[in-house]
Order: sequence, then structure tokens, then C-alpha cells
Amino acid sequence: MHIVYIHQYYCNPRMAGGIRSYEQARRLVARGHTVDVITTDITGTPARAGWRQTDDDGIRVHWYSVPYNNSMSYARRIRAFAQFMVVATAKAASIRADLVFATSTPLTVAVPGVLAAKLRRVPFVFEVRDLWPEVPIQMGALRNPVLRRAAGALANFAYRNAEEVVALSPGMAAGVVARRPSTRTTVIPNAADLAMFEVGAADVEAFRRRHEWLGDRPLIVYTGALGAVNGVDYLVRAAQRMRELDPEIRVLIVGHGKEWEPTKRLAAELGLLDDTVRMWDKVPKAELPLILGAATMSTSFVRPIRALWENSANKFFDALAAGRPIAINYGGWQAGLIDEFGAGLVLDPTDTGDAAEQFVKHCRDESWLAQARAAAHRLAVEQFSRDLLFDRFADVLDRAAHSKNAFGRAAHSKNAFGRAAHSKSRS
Repeated sequence: MHIVYIHQYYCNPRMAGGIRSYEQARRLVARGHTVDVITTDITGTPARAGWRQTDDDGIRVHWYSVPYNNSMSYARRIRAFAQFMVVATAKAASIRADLVFATSTPLTVAVPGVLAAKLRRVPFVFEVRDLWPEVPIQMGALRNPVLRRAAGALANFAYRNAEEVVALSPGMAAGVVARRPSTRTTVIPNAADLAMFEVGAADVEAFRRRHEWLGDRPLIVYTGALGAVNGVDYLVRAAQRMRELDPEIRVLIVGHGKEWEPTKRLAAELGLLDDTVRMWDKVPKAELPLILGAATMSTSFVRPIRALWENSANKFFDALAAGRPIAINYGGWQAGLIDEFGAGLVLDPTDTGDAAEQFVKHCRDESWLAQARAAAHRLAVEQFSRDLLFDRFADVLDRAAHSKNAFGRAAHSKNAFGRAAHSKSRS
């Protein structure tokens, strides 16, 4: 089967960011499919006219330079979304396909996905990574009533035209079903890359020795975006109290985003920067396993906004893959997993003093740490391994390709997928 895969912010392991699309696309290629990814150039390559093409382990990746970063205003971000929407529509429509797949965010990627699928008369599958427009509305970023209605209409447009929808959390799936009950929706969360996060004890020991500020001290890490939704200042404020309770504990924040400078400034104002708290710029995904391997505990945070509980943050699953306890400051489905399996801590969303006490208590409890590490690894293996979740993803594409509603192309898509399935059986 030939799949056109639209993801505005695609990353591979050599880049800083989530690699869900890369991992899914390379597995599709391994099963005999052809995959063309359409994306933007976020590697810092100078702007150039037109498209450039690369090969990522058999994936044909088409890059178009569209300036974007998390420090941009919402107006500038919207312009970037609109620009990609236009160029991606033309590009996607120019490539022969048996199925078109588009993954948000932003929600505007649904437009090139739907239009290309209609022009090619093939099925369209849409993946929801954030519950839009509910999240920006609850955060106060989308106040204009006209824009709210337009965003809601765009969501309805995407779900109505999708043969199937993939949602990254149960709450996201519920949001889709609330808008479009007749659209088949499957929950496929982010995944734990178990092989990637296997790190040798000697490498971890060498990492700790290279950094004198760390040594044998307990280490709490945060890896990922420092955006408006994350509220990583929560960890810095908790670190202030942690230093009073246990001066040896260290905090490492690795990432980038709009809140990077304010977070760094807060750490400096509290006298924590380059002592209790260290801040490193974003690193390629391939470098995260060693950082998490050296961690006593990993973390994931969001602002105290109910819609954000439905997130499926990569950092949560990276911690599981690394076999590290995960501490979060929100409720919802991830909190339920932590409580059920004992894989970490669910912290008070507003009380950073209490969070500090929990960190200090559990970072020194070797029995608890051993149990939480084992529980995290068990979750990764039994529920969230990349291979396990990819099989579920492949089933969604299979159903869509076989659909009798896919513009009369069901027989062609079925045969195309059948060839790929045959290839899989021989591998």
C-alpha cells in the first residue's frame, strides 16, 4: 500500500522531539508499504525555495521550510499553520496514494489530508494528538467567538471526512465521539521505545562522573517542551523547598520552548540555577536514554487545567521505557495508571511544598524506587511497547483500506494492503 503521511512537525531520532511518526512510518516500510511523509523543515536549515527530499530508513520525507518555534505569538503560529496547509495540500495531491493519513497538531493538517484523499479517491485517516479546540479555549488562547466556531467547524470537518480516527488518549477519543459519534475512533497512545532506552550501567556511571555536580546524588529530570501548557516553573518552585529539606538532590531540566527563559530566570532569582537546578537546551531524541538512565525519577507537568489531563506526553512513556518512576501533577488516565501499578507519584497540582516533600521522601527510599522502577518497566512491556501499539495502528489502516465507503476504491486498497501483508508474512 502507498501511504501519504502528513505531519507538520515530523522528527527522526537525530532531532529533538517526538518520533512517533518516524517509528510508525519505518515499521510500515518494513512491512512492505511505501510511505511519503510531508512535513516542515525544523532542523534549522536555511529557507530554500520549494521542497527537498530525504530518506529516513526507507521513508521518503518531503521537507518544506516554514519558520516556526514555540516562542512565536499565536498569530505567527497560525500563519505558519496556514502556509503549511496550502503547500501540503498541493504536495499531497501530487503523490499517488492508496490511503492518506494526517496527524495533528495543528488541526489544520486535516485540510490537506481530506482534500488529497478526495482528489485521489482514497480513504483518509486522521490522528488526534491534542483535543482542539477545547485545549486552547480552556487556556484562554482562543477567545474570539468567531475563531472558536471556526476551530470547532474544522474539527467537525476532519472527523466527518475521516474513515477512522486515531486518538492518543481515552479523553481525546471521548472528545471526538462527542462531536462525531458515527466516526470509528481507536485509542493508540504514545509508546515506550524499549530497545532505544536500554542503557548500560557503565554508561550511566560514566555520565554521572562526568558531571561533578551530580555524582551519586539523587536526580529528578524533566525532558521536553517548556511551553505555556507545561508549567515547568512548578518543578523549580518545588526545588526551592527540596533544597531546604535535602540539599543534595539535583534537578535537571532539558528542553526548549516559550517558557525556557522565564523558567531559567525564576531559578536564578531563587538562587537555584547551576546549583540545585541545571537547565540544558534541547537534545536529539537519541541522547535522552542516557539522561533518563541517570535519573532517579522523571517528571511530567501541565498547568492546572482539566482539558490538559488528557495529554499523551512522550516524556511519560520515555520514563516507562527507561524503567524510571514518573511523577506528574495532574489527574486523568495517566494518574490512574500510576496509582494502579505504583509506577510513580501523583502530586498536588498547586502545592509545590507538598510536591517537594514527596520528592525528598521517595528519592531516598530504595525499596520504593525499586518497586516503582519495576512497575514502570512492566507497564512499558505489557501495555505501551512500540511494537504492540504499532500492531493496533496497522489494524486501523487495514480497516480503512478495506472500507466499502472509501470512494469506490475499496478493492484497489484491499489488494494493495494484501500485498503488504503478504510481504510481512515472508519477513
